[in-house]
Amino acid sequence: MPEKYNPAPSGKSTKIARRSAIGSLIGTSIEWYDYFLYGTAAAVVFGPLFFPGADPLVGLMASFGALAVGFLARPVGGIVAGHMGDRIGRKAMLVASLLIMGASTTLIGLLPTYAQLGFWAPALLLLLRLIQGFGAGAEWGGAALMSVEHATAKKRGFYGSFTQIGVPIGMLLATGSFAAARTVFNNETFLAWGWRVPFLASALLIVVGLLIRLKLEDPPKFQEMKEQNTLSSRPIVDMYRNEKRNMWLATGMRISQNAVYYLYTVFAVAYIGRSLGSDSNTSLVAVMIASALGIISTPIWGALSDRFGRRRLYIFGSVGSGLFVMPFFMLADTGNPVLIIAAMVLGINFFHDAMYGPQAAFFSELFSTGVRYSGASISYSLGSVFGGGFSPLIATALLALGGGNPWLIVVYFLFLSCITVVCAYLAPETNLRDIDDDTDLGRTVQEPSPQTAH
Repeated sequence: MPEKYNPAPSGKSTKIARRSAIGSLIGTSIEWYDYFLYGTAAAVVFGPLFFPGADPLVGLMASFGALAVGFLARPVGGIVAGHMGDRIGRKAMLVASLLIMGASTTLIGLLPTYAQLGFWAPALLLLLRLIQGFGAGAEWGGAALMSVEHATAKKRGFYGSFTQIGVPIGMLLATGSFAAARTVFNNETFLAWGWRVPFLASALLIVVGLLIRLKLEDPPKFQEMKEQNTLSSRPIVDMYRNEKRNMWLATGMRISQNAVYYLYTVFAVAYIGRSLGSDSNTSLVAVMIASALGIISTPIWGALSDRFGRRRLYIFGSVGSGLFVMPFFMLADTGNPVLIIAAMVLGINFFHDAMYGPQAAFFSELFSTGVRYSGASISYSLGSVFGGGFSPLIATALLALGGGNPWLIVVYFLFLSCITVVCAYLAPETNLRDIDDDTDLGRTVQEPSPQTAH
């Protein structure tokens, strides 16, 4: 166990920390609802509607390929939001990302299908997915920083996890809305227009998110630097020049965590659905249960990281996730709903959440204040591209290459887990550092470039 940490008083308010964390949670939940709607639809409905005439497996791969396109835009969103967030403020980028995500999601719900618009239907679907990816890349860093930078020293892991809770809530809302639509509508009506309802509901949720985010304030240390005109004029350049080692380590730590999450929540939905029949909701129910439990397990892991450190929990989660992939497929292949749900819960809530709970605090603590938005956002987004973005597509291709046997998928995820384990081992332990003291990073920190006067 790490030595007892007795930080000097920081003047940070527990009330403000709680309000900022809850504000990040609600906004992030809405954004991830929007983002995960596409992933669920890709596994359930987009193949026949936007990529018809192909073999079902080819159609599924095309649908997952469109899903992966969104991840390509995430680093761009992370770079733009990182630069603006480190220069203008965290709050401004959180509002902008919410608007971008909400508009693109609502437009997907209004999009004509291939039968109505031909080639332009999948082309516009890809474009809107790119815009979604840009919004997602801009979102996470600001929400994480808003929670972590406002938090008191001994609760950064716990309050940072509120940003992460938005993911299981968003996934629960997305899968729940699709499961409800499939229950309410018969298959013909669902394919005709019922699938649009969850996307169109996003417009109402965005209004709620905006009302909450407009009331948030930038963290005190950032405001102080802005008032003193000591912010960097080129935060991305300064981050890469001075702190690129931690950027690459955080990217590596993100890879396996994100990949295994999309293995369970996107690929497994299609994998189990093909085994049990397209009318079965077992896989969606399993994801919903794991997502609901994630609302509890994620902050528990975050709080444990405040006590035991970020690194050891992250290493535990990445090792466990890699080793559990084969048992997961064995349980999924039984066709037993109880075993499928148990496999989903173990994979997500026990192993995955051990990484995801501490992640917002861990990644934020790796960077100094003036470049923190850039460093955290770019690392998170790059790891998403290398990990989650292509994992359903790659898993589908490997399943076909293996003749329907998932052993190649197991090898692939073991490889990704090894990358994350090594990066977590090499990363510094950060839960004891004062994040407002930019000299306390375990390395030499150079002075940022002075901000250009306007």
